[in-house]
Amino acid sequence: MFQKSILENGIRIVTATLPQYYSVNLAVFLGAGSRYETEADGGAFHFLEHLCFKGTQRYPVPGQVSEAIERVGGVMNASTQKEMTTYWAKVARPHFALARDLLVDMLLRSILEPAELEKERNVILEELASTNDHPDSRLELLIDEVLWPNQPLGRDVGGTPDSVRGISRDRLLTLLRQQYIPSNAVISVVSDMPHQTVVEQMAPLLSAWPTAMPLDWFPAVNGQKDPQVRLEYRKTDQAHIALALHGFPSIHPDRYALDLLSVVLGEGMSSRLFVELRERRALVYDVHSYTSHFQDAGCMVTYAATDPKNAIHALEVTLQELAKMKELVPEDELQKAKEMAKGRLMLRMEDTRVLGYWAGSYELLEGRIPTVEQVCARLDAVTAQDVQRVAQQVLVNKALNLAVVGPFRSEARFARALRL
Repeated sequence: MFQKSILENGIRIVTATLPQYYSVNLAVFLGAGSRYETEADGGAFHFLEHLCFKGTQRYPVPGQVSEAIERVGGVMNASTQKEMTTYWAKVARPHFALARDLLVDMLLRSILEPAELEKERNVILEELASTNDHPDSRLELLIDEVLWPNQPLGRDVGGTPDSVRGISRDRLLTLLRQQYIPSNAVISVVSDMPHQTVVEQMAPLLSAWPTAMPLDWFPAVNGQKDPQVRLEYRKTDQAHIALALHGFPSIHPDRYALDLLSVVLGEGMSSRLFVELRERRALVYDVHSYTSHFQDAGCMVTYAATDPKNAIHALEVTLQELAKMKELVPEDELQKAKEMAKGRLMLRMEDTRVLGYWAGSYELLEGRIPTVEQVCARLDAVTAQDVQRVAQQVLVNKALNLAVVGPFRSEARFARALRL
């Protein structure tokens, strides 16, 4: 399904050709995110992502970039994550030229006009304040801080109010010239066009893109020796609880066993956590688990929100269900988890934006693009013994990490309960 070409300046172009589609999904992936930032630069790449929408040489007035896409019925957005920044546009097939010209202009010729930069600085500070106002969003940041303390992987992608206030235009321009370069970029196109047609149309726009030596990302450090607890007092109606353990990098052979462990444990309304905490005990409305995989690290996290008076009980039940995962998972339950994981993947891949994200992100971060069939085969190859072995390796007492946001003044009761 996927084809790849590498231009002379190092930029990679990957495509998927779907003759029956009327749309084009164009995305650019850059090795630029919070893992590339010092503490003083915290939020710089997120800041840059915002500013690329605020004026280019061809579209110098803020609003013109969005208007150009919206006037043809298209959609456009961007996101900054820990390991990459993505810009994307989805338009009807006749407007591919507009989308490609616009995205290239944003990447190569954003002007970072000083007055607009200062206005956007205030917008980002409001964004950080908005995140801070939501206990569940604050919890996501807090559990990362517990897992990876005092290092980029554990920091907010958006930075802190202090770091955002301190980032200068000169520093942003330096980072843009250093990371927004051909050898650090992948362009992904999903459309009805043959691969070579896409390459021929994109290459002339990219030939003058200046090169540089990009920054490398900061490696993750896991020095945990004991269970960790972080409590943040909030006068909320619910206690928000995240329990996390270190997992595996994206290329680790056991990542799929951990993924299936998470599916059995807490993904879906028939998962163990949902059945036990919500259906049987009525302790929660929302409870789930998920895994995250990075280039050199990973984690598995459970989340639950409950009445504060039930917080300790909900935590204890979650820990009990985690402990049970060290036992052999029944074959029918494992098979259900496999079919659920494969089915969700196949359904997501019918969305051209997801398909483009799949191709671009894998190519950027791993230098390869697996097929859906290959991933399904890896899931099918996982045995109950694999899941048990991974559970016994990962689910250990000293590796527990707990974050709680709610109306509590002391960590003591939570720390005492933190036992597998």
